[in-house]
Amino acid sequence: MTASDWRKALKQFRKKPAIKTKYVKHNKPKDRTTGIAKKKCERCGRFGAMINRYGLNLCRHCFREIAEDLGFKKYS
Repeated sequence: MTASDWRKALKQFRKKPAIKTKYVKHNKPKDRTTGIAKKKCERCGRFGAMINRYGLNLCRHCFREIAEDLGFKKYS
């Protein structure tokens, strides 16, 4: 079950609080402590190819787009 499916199911239980609390207890997605899904790009939300150095928290795609605006220079 993906996170979006989990949120859709919660909408169905709005008027049934007892069932909703039981559902949340057993089906809520875990908070990640390790692995690729722990770190996401702050700009686009991708998981892989992260640049976390200097506190950027961007994927390589977003970094290439905004690197010059951040003050990085491209050397050929």
